[in-house]
Amino acid sequence: MPTHPMLEYLWIIPLLPLLGSAVNGLFGAKWPNKIVNGVAIGATGLSFLCALEAVREFFDSGQVLFRKEFFTWIAAGNFRAGFDLEMDQLTVVMVLVVTGVGWLIHIYATGYMAHEGGYYRFFSYLNLFMFFMLILVLAANYVLLFVGWEGVGLASYLLIGFYFLKKSASDAGKKAFIVNRIGDFGFMLGMFLLFRTFGTLDFVQLFAKADPWPADAMGHLGTFTIACLLLFMGACGKSAQLPLYVWLPDAMEGPTPVSALIHAATMVTAGVYVVARSHILFAHAPAAMLVVAIVGCATAFFAATIGLVQTDIKKVLAYSTVSQLGYMFLACGVGAFSAGIFHLMTHAFFKALLFLAAGSVIHAMGGEQNMNRMGGLGKKIPWTYLTMLTATLAIAGFPPFAGFFSKDSILLSAFQSEYGGHNLGYTLYAFGLATALLTAFYMFRLIFLTFHGKQRYEEHHVHVHESPNRMLASLVILAVLSIVGGWWAAPAFRSGGTDYFAKFLQPVFGGVEVAAAPAEAYSLELWLAGVAVMIALAGAVVAYWLYLKRPEKADGLAKSLKPAYTTLLNKYYVDEAYAALVVKPLLWISTNLLWKAAEVATIDGAVNAIAEGATAIGDGVRHTQSGNTRSYAVWVVVGALLVIAVVFFWPFGGKPVLGMVR
Repeated sequence: MPTHPMLEYLWIIPLLPLLGSAVNGLFGAKWPNKIVNGVAIGATGLSFLCALEAVREFFDSGQVLFRKEFFTWIAAGNFRAGFDLEMDQLTVVMVLVVTGVGWLIHIYATGYMAHEGGYYRFFSYLNLFMFFMLILVLAANYVLLFVGWEGVGLASYLLIGFYFLKKSASDAGKKAFIVNRIGDFGFMLGMFLLFRTFGTLDFVQLFAKADPWPADAMGHLGTFTIACLLLFMGACGKSAQLPLYVWLPDAMEGPTPVSALIHAATMVTAGVYVVARSHILFAHAPAAMLVVAIVGCATAFFAATIGLVQTDIKKVLAYSTVSQLGYMFLACGVGAFSAGIFHLMTHAFFKALLFLAAGSVIHAMGGEQNMNRMGGLGKKIPWTYLTMLTATLAIAGFPPFAGFFSKDSILLSAFQSEYGGHNLGYTLYAFGLATALLTAFYMFRLIFLTFHGKQRYEEHHVHVHESPNRMLASLVILAVLSIVGGWWAAPAFRSGGTDYFAKFLQPVFGGVEVAAAPAEAYSLELWLAGVAVMIALAGAVVAYWLYLKRPEKADGLAKSLKPAYTTLLNKYYVDEAYAALVVKPLLWISTNLLWKAAEVATIDGAVNAIAEGATAIGDGVRHTQSGNTRSYAVWVVVGALLVIAVVFFWPFGGKPVLGMVR
């Protein structure tokens, strides 16, 4: 018997959701909702328990990297890609977040989707998504990781377009799928380049070969830089960074539990995970690291500005997700990989809670999502209000909530970062701080418009009611995690204290992360944390003044700054620009050149011309069959004369054939 059975059978963790998906997909149409619930929740719950047992065994074994080759999937020449799974400290964080938060979202969804059509299909897709995400985070090589990578893209397409009879939902699903394929093309090229250079795509072997290589010089497009930029291109698509972020806000067309699962704990964090997993490669490519930091910082600020004026409660949270993902990439770009993963974990808690609480509000309001038609809900749905307020305090960065600790780690790392002797950290830190101000403002704007102030809906049209207990249970658990989830780093705020989360991940990232001297870091961190809290408080106070104390001022400000307000409301017209510069030209080319010119005129034209010619010849020959005996006799004579002429004269310039033979 093996010492650690769950580690030896690590494949069971992703297999359970796959079985749940298959069972519900094949048989769920004939089952009542209770049985569908039992299969879906049972599969993900058992997967979570198996993940907990695997983590316990990982700790019991001394936290040493566990890796197992189960079977060879692809073998060609010296190339091998196997179904190989591994568990290290980074995997521990990801697998617990995916299974734990995913399980809570499944429980919530049983209440939220109770009266929707296609119930069994929804949970089949949700389980399938969990399977692919677990393959992604457990994979021990880039090829298997890419299977999970593409799988979550497929499952997200199915889930976002779940209401497929609704055109906006089906369009959103297609948009997510197509935009992600753009990034995935870069990801594949990056994998090809890595294999051509190192002869393997296995993490352990590839990183061992890459580690001794000299790093690319700043500004030099060496192998590491090109490969990392291509991998980051894939990450930009999956994790919704500039310029490939446009799919994520539209993905709000899917059911709210989908928004919570895809946009909080799982799919959108896949890009951050890949960059963190590839940290040894990125550490050899300082130019690529700079690109990651700049794109992350720009995305964080850009998306936060759009979130300032959105009125759809889910759209606000969507742009908030894009912004927070930018923070994670900023952390990775400045080399603070553990801080990026720390924020990934805390963000999974409070963003899943925000989406689920928003779903509870929408449920209470009978499907209404416009915050301008809400107001005064705090007393009518108090549990939803308290849990959503907890998540808001966490994302805004107030202590002792989880987001405070992870965001502080990122801002400190950005402040200390240097590139090629140039201290760009101050600029990155300034934009990160400005983003924190905007985040606090638009999140408290959401709270005040939704739960405070006067009622802006008609009572006889909307029967406001609290969500059922099975939905509230998930909210309460996530609220607790949003409070305590960051306390691993709390001791670092004591002189000589330890950030236990960073310490836990040190075996993975310790070789590439550089920290400041303890005394200097402690003093600096206290100052920067204090500044960040004051900035967040300022954002909350401004939101209170504009939307509770003097609400008429908000309307006046929008009118006085109408060009800026309209630009933000229309999301900088990026979708319109893409439509004009990319979508419409491609549609014109496909319609006029590929379809009308190439297919209809050339291919179909040639085929039709041959058919018409054959028809004409057949029609002409047909008329020679008149049934008249005298006509046939004439044709026989004409034919005989033609044969004689050809045989005796035509081929030899008029010399008789028989004469030449003699």
